[in-house]
Amino acid sequence: MLRKVSLTIFLLAMSNIFMNLAWYGHLKFKDKPILVVIFASWGIALVEYCFQVPANRIGNEYLTVTQLKVIQEILSLLTFSLFAIFMFKEKFTYNQGIAFVLLIASAYFATRKS
Repeated sequence: MLRKVSLTIFLLAMSNIFMNLAWYGHLKFKDKPILVVIFASWGIALVEYCFQVPANRIGNEYLTVTQLKVIQEILSLLTFSLFAIFMFKEKFTYNQGIAFVLLIASAYFATRKS
């Protein structure tokens, strides 16, 4: 079970890396025509789905849909923050740190057995 949950988390993390690239990477190429970046983003999103769909299929054997979504959201914000820091040179703020602590708490409550 732990191996499949770990694989799910890895696949979701990879999915989110590609998702952030598809959603925000084009902002580094503002000189390109909008149709070019739309099609490039679609291509990247296809790769994202190649990770996301298996992640949810594998993960749903052991996790609820709600648990999968909470894990995905945490990974989404984590990968987005790293993306913003490294690709766009944004600073990590105190408020973002608090948000991550609250997300960890939400993951705990969403995934614990009641």
